[in-house]
Amino acid sequence: MQTDTHRTFTLTPIGHVVTEVPDEEIPRRRRELVSEVLILPEYVPGLTALEAYSHLIVIFYMDRAPPCTELLMRPNTETGRPAVGAFAMRTRNRPNPLGLAVVDLLEINDNRLKVRRLDAWHGTPVVDLKPYDFYDIHTEICVPEWSNSARRGRAIGDPTSAPDAVK
Repeated sequence: MQTDTHRTFTLTPIGHVVTEVPDEEIPRRRRELVSEVLILPEYVPGLTALEAYSHLIVIFYMDRAPPCTELLMRPNTETGRPAVGAFAMRTRNRPNPLGLAVVDLLEINDNRLKVRRLDAWHGTPVVDLKPYDFYDIHTEICVPEWSNSARRGRAIGDPTSAPDAVK
């Protein structure tokens, strides 16, 4: 089977993010940030039975991300660290600026989903929602030392559960 790897396609937003938090504050307030995903009326039937889940995966289009110009970069622009690829980082600088966040589902009210931990700006188009379930849970992960998530993991969790985890 042969595939065309250079084809283009269109994604249709199913809604958008509503938050009062200024863009520049979202990354550092992500853990406690409560925002809403406003679903377009024609997609509301797709929310049926979603309230039974505690967590969701929100996939969004980072429409205000600058165009991807470099695939190699330094984590947090720290000098002395080796450059890593865009696919090894959670950065907006990527060929297809899609964002993914696992969020706490707090409430559904008609076409409004109240969520916690969504690191998307006000007005960001949402392209899909998926329930987060036991299939998605991974407890033995490895994160490189240079990663911000490795530093956060040490502060909030027990990284010793993974054999090659950052300690």
